[in-house]
Parts: sequence; C-alpha cells; structure tokens
Amino acid sequence: MRFTSTSSYVASEDLAVAVNAAVTLQRPLLVKGEPGTGKTQLAREIATALDRPFIEWHVKSTTKAQQGLYEYDAVSRLRDSQLGDERVHDIRNYIIKGKLWEAFTTDPAPVLLIDEVDKADIEFPNDLLLELDRMEFHVYETKEVIRAEKRPIVIITSNNEKELPDAFLRRCFFHFIRFPDPETMEQIVQVHFPDIKKRLLSEALALFFQVREVQGLKKRPSTSELLDWIKLLMVEDISPETLRETDPSKAIPPLHGALLKNEQDVHLFERLAFLSRREGSRG
Repeated sequence: MRFTSTSSYVASEDLAVAVNAAVTLQRPLLVKGEPGTGKTQLAREIATALDRPFIEWHVKSTTKAQQGLYEYDAVSRLRDSQLGDERVHDIRNYIIKGKLWEAFTTDPAPVLLIDEVDKADIEFPNDLLLELDRMEFHVYETKEVIRAEKRPIVIITSNNEKELPDAFLRRCFFHFIRFPDPETMEQIVQVHFPDIKKRLLSEALALFFQVREVQGLKKRPSTSELLDWIKLLMVEDISPETLRETDPSKAIPPLHGALLKNEQDVHLFERLAFLSRREGSRG
C-alpha cells in the first residue's frame, strides 16, 4: 500500500512522495515545519492508511535515548529484596520496556512516531543512531538482543528549535511541510467542517491570512489554531459580514484568543486599533 491523502488529512503530493520514499528506503522520515502544520497527525494518518499499529514517543527536554530502549528499575529490586519478594531472582521483572523495544517487537511492524526530537539534549539523536540504523539493541542486564524482524515505519518530527547532528540527518529522509496556501487550507477546513457555509469560510480564510501577514507578530497562528477559531465562529454564529468588516491592521479579530496566543501579539493588535482610531479622529 502507498500513502496518499486520507478522509481526515490533506497531504500535498510532495509530502505523500516523501512518506512513500522513506518507506521504500527503510529510513526514518524526518519532518520539519511550523508548529501546528500537522506533523504529529501525519504519523497517525500513515498508521491508519497503511493499517499499522501506532506507537508514539513524545520527547521532552529531560528525555534520554536510553528511555526509548529500556530502563532497569534497580530501586524497586532493592526494595523487593528487603521485603523478601521472590521476584528479585529474575532481573527481567525490573526491566521497563521503552518505545523502541515496543516498536521492534510489535507485529505487524508499527508506525513509530518520535515527536519533537529537537526538544531533547543535542546528543539525543546521536545516541539513537545505531539502534535506528540496525534496528536492534543489546540489553546488558539480561544479555539478550532485541531485534526488529520487520522494520517499523519511523516518523521523526522537529520544530527547528535546534540544529540536528549531520550524522543523524544523513540517515533520514527529509521533508519540510510548507505552510498551506489558501486553496489547500480551504480543503483542510472542509475536511474538518464539511457543513461550513462558503461565505463564512471565504471571509475567515481571508482574515486568517491577513492576521498572519501582520508585521511584528511573535507567533503567527497555525493550521490547528485556524480550525479552533472556525469551530468557534460556527458555534457562536458569527456572520461573514462581521469578519469582512474587521481589518486585522485596525482591530482585533473576533474570538481572537483562538488565534493570538501571547500577550505581545494581543497588545500589538490593540496598538494598531488605537493608532487607527487616532488617525481617524484627526481626519
């Protein structure tokens, strides 16, 4: 099976090509792009489209590569030994399997998402090079080798918060998800809200892209924030005329809390509205 757009995810042609190329080459697919452009959702949709199990490893600033393989719970073993628990005689009782272990031993081979790899320490990607390349690792405590009989499809996402090591990049197939153009964004919205009125959709998209173009924004609204905003517009029955009358360079958009996610950007729009009113009063 080859991956294409699904009923709930609009994938561009070049994104579908990248997914299928990574699957063919049996290399991890490294996906970059603005936050909110659907990188994480892509992995879930690939799993659904190819009928594979889905395993997610969400990386944090404190995450270590070893946690993806396994962890040895020495503290629990010590406590059990003090209590005279028979479990202490089998060290396997204290091996905690990580997401890579789970992915290597799941049948059929799953889709493994390593989400936001750039959140962790700079050495994190390098520490996984051998395991992702050979699809195996050694458990020192039990002297066993965990090996993937069939390679999982590995999707790695990055928000470009830090540069990734060259050695890691060489082992990946890379794709950058560009921010959708208005036509693609219209398709995305219609997938999520098939009953949206055409005029409301048109005005909402026009205002959304105008907001993104305002100079000085600290965080431009993303696709996920647009979907939240449109949902609110529909629930609150905001008319297309209301959106048309609202110029983002002069006033704050209705229900702006779904689009503007920090006080600096809200203050920016408030200043623009104040300056517009002052200029109008002078006229």
